[in-house]
Amino acid sequence: MGGRTLAKTTLALTILYVRDLARAARFYDAAFCWPKSVNVPVYVEYRVNDGARLGLMPQGHTRHFLGEELGTRRPTDDCPRAEVYLRVKDLDGAIARLDALGAVCTSPRAAKSWGDEAAYYLDHDGYVLAVARIGSGGA
Repeated sequence: MGGRTLAKTTLALTILYVRDLARAARFYDAAFCWPKSVNVPVYVEYRVNDGARLGLMPQGHTRHFLGEELGTRRPTDDCPRAEVYLRVKDLDGAIARLDALGAVCTSPRAAKSWGDEAAYYLDHDGYVLAVARIGSGGA
């Protein structure tokens, strides 16, 4: 496509593959209180805002659409494979909830060069969660 973008492309859903679905759902329920749009034994999906959803799926269930080889692989270098960057109105409250839920703070709250004030955490599956609010220089 050589530099062209699809004009009507919208990011609708991000799915995180988790080790323990019940544990991950309890964490995201308590941390963000988003309404669930799907809640079945092999998948939970949250309505983050009008245009975005965040899904949680057990890693082992991915073999149903990735095949046996890919669906059972695990990252081996302990490097996080995804970041969820969330802009929140109550940054203090979001940080307090993440701390109380045992998320690991990897970068304390600080002003960032792009204008946001953000703190970075790891959830229980090792995914990076950034909670931020737009600072005076943010867009």
